[in-house]
Amino acid sequence: MNAHADTAAPRPGDTYVQSFARGLQVVRSFSAEAPRQTLSEVAQRAGLTRAGARRILLTLQTLGYVESDGKWFRLTPRILDLGFAYLSSMPIWNLAEPEVEALVDRVKESSSIAVLDGTEIVYVMRVPTHKIMKISLGIGSRLPAFCTSLGRVLLSGLEDSEIVRRLEAAPRTELTRHTVTDPATLLRRIQQVRKQGWCVVNQELEEGLISVAAPLYGVGGQVTAALNLSGQANRTDARAMQEQLLPPLLETAQTISQLLRRKGN
Repeated sequence: MNAHADTAAPRPGDTYVQSFARGLQVVRSFSAEAPRQTLSEVAQRAGLTRAGARRILLTLQTLGYVESDGKWFRLTPRILDLGFAYLSSMPIWNLAEPEVEALVDRVKESSSIAVLDGTEIVYVMRVPTHKIMKISLGIGSRLPAFCTSLGRVLLSGLEDSEIVRRLEAAPRTELTRHTVTDPATLLRRIQQVRKQGWCVVNQELEEGLISVAAPLYGVGGQVTAALNLSGQANRTDARAMQEQLLPPLLETAQTISQLLRRKGN
């Protein structure tokens, strides 16, 4: 008998449902760049055979998550149920929304809340004032963590070794001439964010976009999410944005953190 049998990694059949994972691959193959696809395109983007992709697509179609005209496949609005299941399971965001709306009304800049997922941030709330980015953002949108104020705040809640692991795993693309991509430099900046309790990112994600973010703390003082304000460099430079927007941002973040702790999140 193998002495290590009890501690060996579980076999895929024990805990991993491959067909379910492939179904998620098919769903994730659809995007803004590929809102409708042929069977061959889905198979290629999901890394599946045509036969495998076809079975999954027909299953999703039967369940109402996909529709087809015989050639093209596209997701239906029902797919939103999957994302909103997460949001509805965390009613704290409903409680936080009035606070974020009040912040936006007060400072006249867009605000968002995001959580960390691997090397990316995922938006769980967004209250815009006017369009300030070329990127269209909404609930469920993803952005790289390394070059965003929200991402650096969220990363600051991790141990240094985990921060390094995620930075090294991330595709650190130089999105603008200001984007910092060196892992060692990024780690130092994230450590500074942890120390000061807030973060400003100046035009690293997109030219002309400045963002300031603060952590939202849950039970036990853990960084649960992050709150930001975003503005345009041609209206407010980084220093002025920090001076004018950081105090109300920190005030709102503290209020939402109290709600998080009260609700046990």
